[in-house]
Formats: sequence, structure tokens, C-alpha cells
Amino acid sequence: MDIRTIFDACHFSREKMQKINLFATNELFLDLYCLEPGQKQKVHTHDTSSKIYVVLEGQARFHIAGESENAGPGQAVVARAGEPHGVENETTERVVLLVGMAPPPTHA
Repeated sequence: MDIRTIFDACHFSREKMQKINLFATNELFLDLYCLEPGQKQKVHTHDTSSKIYVVLEGQARFHIAGESENAGPGQAVVARAGEPHGVENETTERVVLLVGMAPPPTHA
């Protein structure tokens, strides 16, 4: 059995948002995104993959399919396949997100 302790896996960098992989299979992946104040993931798309963000800590601003909303601990946000999406930390506190994606995107 493979077990990860989420908050032990977190790490932050002043240079850029950190993506920490927790699990990866052929069908999905599960990452942690750790954002310092002012950091963001640029808006982008995945044509055949859906992404779910779960806020574990802090307040994040999500940009999904042309809409922007804030979400906090215990809230989840979905970006369906083909929808432009990104996230940013506009606050003075750190943000930790649990991010799942299925299927994993293919890289040519």
C-alpha cells in the first residue's frame, strides 16, 4: 500500500509555485500545488483532461472558462476538459491545493 502524508509533502519556493506529485497512474494523477503570496498558475487548457482543485489551506482565486471566483478550505473547483483554467494566490498567506487530473495529459 502506498500512503502519503499530504502536509509533510508540501514545500514552497519564493521563485515559483511548487507542484508536488503524490500519485500517478495511467488513469490519473494527484498533485499538491503550493503557492506563496503573489504566485499563480497561468491560464491554460487540456483538451482531453479534466482537473479538480481542492483547497486545503488559504484562499485561492480560480479562473475557469472565463469566470473568476475565490475558494477557501474545504471547497473544490472543477475545470472540465477543454476549459481554460488557472489559479492564483492574491493574498498575503500561503495556499495549498490538492489537484487531481484524469486522464493525465499526454506530452508530445
